[in-house]
Amino acid sequence: MDVQSIELRNLDVQDYQELKKSMKSAYLDMDEDYWDAGSIKKLIKLFPEGQICVTVNDVVVGCALAIIVDYHKFGDNHTYKQITGDSTFKTHTDKGDVLYGIDIFVHPKYRGLRLARRLYEARKALCEKLNLKSIIAGGRIPNYQKFQNDLTPRQYIDKVKYKEIYDPTLSFQLANDFHVRKILRNYLPEDSRSKGFATLIEWNNVYYEEVSSVINNKTVVRIGLVQWQMRSFNNISELLKHAEYFVDAVSDYQSDFLLFPELFNTPLMAEYNHLDAAKAMRELAQFTQPIIEAFSKLAVSYNVNIIAGSMPEIEEDSLYNVSYLFRRNGSMEKTTKIHPTPSEISSWGMRGGDEVIAFDTDAGKIGILICYDVEFPELSRILASQDMQILFVPFLTDTQNGFNRVKFCAQARAVENECYVAIAGCVGNLPNVNNMGISYAQSAVFTPSDFGFPTNGIQSEATPNTEMIVIADVDLSVLDALHEYGSVQNLKDRRTDIYGIMFNGKKI
Repeated sequence: MDVQSIELRNLDVQDYQELKKSMKSAYLDMDEDYWDAGSIKKLIKLFPEGQICVTVNDVVVGCALAIIVDYHKFGDNHTYKQITGDSTFKTHTDKGDVLYGIDIFVHPKYRGLRLARRLYEARKALCEKLNLKSIIAGGRIPNYQKFQNDLTPRQYIDKVKYKEIYDPTLSFQLANDFHVRKILRNYLPEDSRSKGFATLIEWNNVYYEEVSSVINNKTVVRIGLVQWQMRSFNNISELLKHAEYFVDAVSDYQSDFLLFPELFNTPLMAEYNHLDAAKAMRELAQFTQPIIEAFSKLAVSYNVNIIAGSMPEIEEDSLYNVSYLFRRNGSMEKTTKIHPTPSEISSWGMRGGDEVIAFDTDAGKIGILICYDVEFPELSRILASQDMQILFVPFLTDTQNGFNRVKFCAQARAVENECYVAIAGCVGNLPNVNNMGISYAQSAVFTPSDFGFPTNGIQSEATPNTEMIVIADVDLSVLDALHEYGSVQNLKDRRTDIYGIMFNGKKI
């Protein structure tokens, strides 16, 4: 075959005769009427962008035909006749949310040129351009006739998926990032080779953006971290003044989030040196409410969402380690440390919480795990099941060994949950506070480890043991692409058929 040129373009009414020849050759096994000139003309008039052809040496040898539908009106149990309006295409609407493939074929003589792949890629590009949720189509399984006596359609599809059986249509679709959404019965009754069955296949547009009334709904998000120097403060006003300095500095960079470390307010324990550790920590809890009120105002006035590290809180006479999210719209959330460390229990009498919740913000869905909690992978997996995109980890560690436990586990959480993880800690020491020791930290923002991210999985990091801020930009849309097209797909590939996570009696 002498191939001088290959072109992908929109179909034209004048292409019909060449189109008909290719269609007849492609569907020799189908007992059906072929598209007539009137139907092709109607499709081109209704939706010219959706009718794509490929030419070889200026001859039309393949085609992909499509309409846009409002999918919820049909659901997953439709037939080909219903979805096309009995080939009238009255079901097409520019206001729909799904690009529905009604036909795709290539002349058998030209199938070695990977022309069908070009048609599929053109459809995907169109879906993204029009901001549609997905591409859906009913797919044939023409080789099923050979296995109908031994395999159910579901078993057949499973074997095709694992390449134990080759199906010329389904194998190709799976290789092009489509997945089987459902098995359809009597979708194309005339398809004798598929024995009346079809696969409802889908390709998800990871760049789809739902029309929202929310202002500043972002994909590129800026994170600020405070690596907080432990120092003496004479009173709470001095501590808040120092905290506001960092909020102001990070706000100047138009950051969306600001993360403080765990127990950053412990310098205020100095006046309780005469008490034992447990009583001193309970005294420190009296400052939590004034700090909450001050940080809530800072978040609004400086237009930044603040994760205020963590502070002790007394609830029904029990002591907890609590982190607070102050949104820049004035609302507030809190989460409690699930796993107090052995020393927190023995020295301070800390109790653990029992809720793991992802929070909505104007710059993505976030989770918060306090220090030791990040070393328990089940917690971040629960947050990932709630569509968390950024995990914030305020921490306080005294040695480099302790810091490395937090760091390595935080990096693992970024990889296994396909999310960003931001950690911020305290540095230095408090020689005038009997109940606190030294602090070691290197605050950082970690990423998944795949194409599109830094090769070392670190977006940005601080100088170890130095008071400073870290500013890093993360792209949430890249996470969407990773979920669907990553070299590996940790969330999708979990064997939930043999293992899972139970949380408060519910399977995650």
